[in-house]
Amino acid sequence: MKISFDLDETLFVNPAEVPIEPELKFPYNKIYKDKLRKGAVELLKEINSSDTELWIYTTSNRSERYIRGIFRHYGIRIDSIVNAIRHEKEVAKGRANFPSKYPAAYRIDLHVDDEKSVYENGIANGFRVYRISNDDTEWADNIRKELARIKRNKAD
Repeated sequence: MKISFDLDETLFVNPAEVPIEPELKFPYNKIYKDKLRKGAVELLKEINSSDTELWIYTTSNRSERYIRGIFRHYGIRIDSIVNAIRHEKEVAKGRANFPSKYPAAYRIDLHVDDEKSVYENGIANGFRVYRISNDDTEWADNIRKELARIKRNKAD
């Protein structure tokens, strides 16, 4: 099983709008300036200790090295990363009007994102998207429930 998360406004948030995890210690807080949504560390570590692969799927141009680095300093292993460059090369391939993310191309069972357009593309193209918002205080528990539901359905 695979789950993917968007970065901007999903895992990486504005601390003026959303509660965040404790900042990394110096000097890593100077290298990795992005702030993680509160609850992300616990949830992502749970996913790491399960039989589910943890992916990042973002339209960001952040490098794999940066993405893996910030999560590694929180004790989280990322199994695979699809950034804007990889998405364009492997999925979109220059096609106009192609969705900005297409998790089905990587057999991802659930994608977590804040964008309405990604959610709508999921409905239109048959991939599951959990849409997160800044005021979603139950987001981590809701994702746990959705993962459990998907696993039950796959077992049937």
